[in-house]
Amino acid sequence: MDSLEKRLETLEYYQTLLLQMIEPNRFPFYRLVMEKGLTRDEIEELYKICDELAFLHEEQKAQGLVIFTDLLTQFAGQLNEKLEIGETIQAMAKQGLYRSLMKEFLALI
Repeated sequence: MDSLEKRLETLEYYQTLLLQMIEPNRFPFYRLVMEKGLTRDEIEELYKICDELAFLHEEQKAQGLVIFTDLLTQFAGQLNEKLEIGETIQAMAKQGLYRSLMKEFLALI
């Protein structure tokens, strides 16, 4: 039977092959996550941050605010160090994640 390390190495190789098969424009955020090697916990933390910021974004819009630089600053400050802010925002926007929030962020960067 193969060693655990050998099996893991094979799975990582298969993941690399699968990434090459994925159309980059279809799921750009998921592809980015895999390329950067984020863990499930790191992804869930990013979603939690986005949920909180999306809520604040809607609250601020309801109050009549039109500039959301503070939310972008919070996002940048909490973003996982494996990710680059512009690349992450573009990938999330292209994939349709947190549409309104990412649209605002795109306008600011």
